[in-house]
Formats: sequence, C-alpha cells, structure tokens
Amino acid sequence: MFEQIHEECGVFGLFSPNRIEAAHLTYYGLFALQHRGQESCGIVVNDDGLFRSHKDMGLVHEVFTKERIEQLGYGTAAVGHVRYGTTGATERHNAQPLVVNHIKGHMALCHNGNLVNSSELRSELELKGSIFHTTSDTEVITYVITNERLTAPTIEDAVCRMMDRLEGAYSLVIMSPSKLIAVRDPHGFRPLCYGQMEDGTYVVASETCALDTIKARYIRDIDPGEIVCFMPSGIKSIRTHCKEAEPSLCVFEYIYFARPDSIVDGVPVIEARMRAGKYLAQSAPADADVVIGVPDSGIDAAIGYAHESGIPYGVGFIKNRYIARTFISPGQASREDKVRIKLNPVKGAVAGKRVVMVDDSIVRGTTCAQIVKLLREAGATEVHLRISAPPFVKPCFYGTDIDSEESLIACHHTIEEMTRIFDVDSLAYLPFDKVTELAGSYKGSCCGYCTACFGGAYPTRTPVQKDKNRFESPISDNPRLKDKKYS
Repeated sequence: MFEQIHEECGVFGLFSPNRIEAAHLTYYGLFALQHRGQESCGIVVNDDGLFRSHKDMGLVHEVFTKERIEQLGYGTAAVGHVRYGTTGATERHNAQPLVVNHIKGHMALCHNGNLVNSSELRSELELKGSIFHTTSDTEVITYVITNERLTAPTIEDAVCRMMDRLEGAYSLVIMSPSKLIAVRDPHGFRPLCYGQMEDGTYVVASETCALDTIKARYIRDIDPGEIVCFMPSGIKSIRTHCKEAEPSLCVFEYIYFARPDSIVDGVPVIEARMRAGKYLAQSAPADADVVIGVPDSGIDAAIGYAHESGIPYGVGFIKNRYIARTFISPGQASREDKVRIKLNPVKGAVAGKRVVMVDDSIVRGTTCAQIVKLLREAGATEVHLRISAPPFVKPCFYGTDIDSEESLIACHHTIEEMTRIFDVDSLAYLPFDKVTELAGSYKGSCCGYCTACFGGAYPTRTPVQKDKNRFESPISDNPRLKDKKYS
C-alpha cells in the first residue's frame, strides 16, 4: 500500500502517416500510465524533423497545462514518459524523454527498466570522453546508441548493436526524425505493446490501458528481444535477439504494477489478481465473516478470495483519491496520521466481524500494522491478513526500488513474529509455487517470469552496486544526498 515498492516508469510513443494532435494524444496516454511513475514526466513531439519538448517534476496534469500542450502542438510522431526513479536522484535533469543531438541527427529516448551493467558502461564511456548530464542509466543507453550510430547504416542497426552491450531490463521507445522504434530486452522484464488507431497512427505503450485511452486497437505485445521499427514505408520487425534468453517478465506486473484493466503479454491483469486470491483461499482458508481488500491492488485478489472461499466480499476501506504521492502533512505528523488521512475503514462493513484483509505485498511492515490498527479500532473482532504475493526476501535489480534486504521485514522475522508485530490473528502469503500460475493457460503469455525478489534466482548476473544514487556527484547541494556516504 503506502509503503509499497515502486516501479520505474511508463513509456509511450506515436507514429502517424499524417500530421496529428500528437501532444494531446501523448498527454492522454501518459495520463493512463500515471500509476507507473509520479515523480516527473515529459513529452517530445516530432514535427517534420523539428523536435519540440517539455518535461518537469510533477504529475502529468501539473506539468502539462492546456497552454503547454498547445505549444507542443501537432506532429507526425511523439514520445512520452512518466518516471519513478530507481537509478538517479529525483531531480528535473533525470526526467525523460532524453533528447540527443548528434552528427547523424536527433534522437529522443524513453526507458522503462534498470540495467545491471550501467556502472561498467558509464565508466567505459567516460574514459573515452563522454560527459554525462544526468545520473540515470538511461543516458548510458543514449550514448551507446549514438556511438554505434556513427558506423551503423541506420538507427535500427545501431539499436540492434546496442542490445549486444546492454544487460538487464529495458523497454525503450526511441524517436528519430523519420522513425519510431520500440525495443524490449531479451528477457522481456518490462511490458511493451503496440496498437493502431483508425487513422493509421501506430501507438506504443507500456500497457494496453494507454491504447484504450486514445481508442487504439491493441495488436500485440512486443516480444522479448524484438525491435519494431515504425517508418513511412511500413513496419519492420528485427528479431536478431529474440530467444537469446529465457523470458522473464516481472511477475509483479500482475500482482501490483500494471493497471487491472490492462493486458500484459496476453494475460488480463485483473484475472491474474483474482487467481492469486483464489490460490490464497485454497492454501490459507480462514473462518471469517467478510473479505476486504486494501486499495487499490489488493481489491481484485480479495474478490478472488471471496469467490473461492464463499465468504462475502465487502468494501472495507475508502481511499482518499485527492492525496498525491507528494503529500506532506503539516508539522511532525506520525506515519499513523498519514495513513488515517489516506485511508479510512468502513465501520459498517467490519464492526463486530471476523475480517480477512487481502493486500498485495508487505515490504517494511510499518504501514501494514497501522492499517490493521484501523480495522481493530473500527470494531473488527478478528483480522486475518492474506498477501497475494510470496514474501520479499531479495533485492530487485530490474526496475523496482528494493535495493537491499535491510528494509525487508520478511528477511528478519518469521511468520509467527510478524503475526504478533501486525497484531493479526493469522498471516499467510501466496505460496511461491503458485506465482508462475497467475497467468493461467493464456496462449499469448510469454510463459516465463522473474521471481527473483521472492527466491533470489536472478535471470542475469547481479550488478556490482545497486544504490539508486551511485552516479551522483560526491559534492552535491541536493539535501537528499547530504549524508555520510557523500561527505
């Protein structure tokens, strides 16, 4: 919930045979992807080779006013990005898209994911004279592409060469003056799909919900390792790097990251979450009167639990929709105060009842304890906590902000200990062997998942260091970085 893990970002792109309202359409697409990143956002519009861009800190509706959208205006292509940073500080210079002007032309690039060899690549590039203006691993990608473009006959050839050098998670949308290119790493860690509008405009996005928003027909997901190039002459698929690695889609896309109305690799997200609830009810039944879900991503799993168990489902919490991620309470408000402001129990649904509370995950556990306290104060006689994911026991290196085991409560406490800490009558997680079954039998699924955060079996080598701020200058005026590590 409010202490949850966060995923890096969402990407979006348009390519049209006609001059269209590119900025408006991209705005709507980013609005649909806002759940994937709330730190910063940006749009670049390509109008006959002229790139107009704007990016800043804040939510989509805050950064892009009506006047700003009109200034970006019309074009034949555009790319957009919403960011939650897992490499690089939360600063404007790390906002995307990144725009590069080089001897072979312009390029704008958006990245979702996290590289595991960014430190080595950055050091190599710096030793050759490259000067970095951001502290994200995304700029490393732009340098690799531009270096390869010096000798490659086309930008898509340069991108293909780039894939030989990158390791880790990357779903990219890249725009040149005449092309739009979508790229998914060979493991397919992060989702990427494309569709088409009635006027022939192609749309690329992290999730299908962004296609729905602008009435684009979903065509298919981009395969792991595939490069799809959209250009005036048509579409070209480059599959040189396909099947180089086992598909490893982050299974947490189904559990938490993706919007429930999206389809990820052929699998409806809402059905995967309800299936998780079903498996929970089978493996961890409870003698209770009502099943409730913690908004938002715990709700679908709670419905699945209720259907399978036969226990009625109820609306147990109301979430304040007007509290942004940047909300700061006045004074030294406690974590409990902040939880109360954001979430309120429905007393009529829980008072005098034995409650099954379903949530998607537990990270540190502090917020979870406060939510249980709210239920107790609202009159719940018993609280049985069910989690629609296995325990987090390992850091993630592919685009989430879990970078160490230190803050993971499941690494330091047993189920019995956490039951006491949270003041619940029982606690159960989704069994690990059920995680890879969340997709069900959908033929469109890539049928391979990354579950490293639950068990430590990483699909790639792990990075030398994971610290989010590893590329920040040792001398910084950023108050977030003024600690012993940088002094």
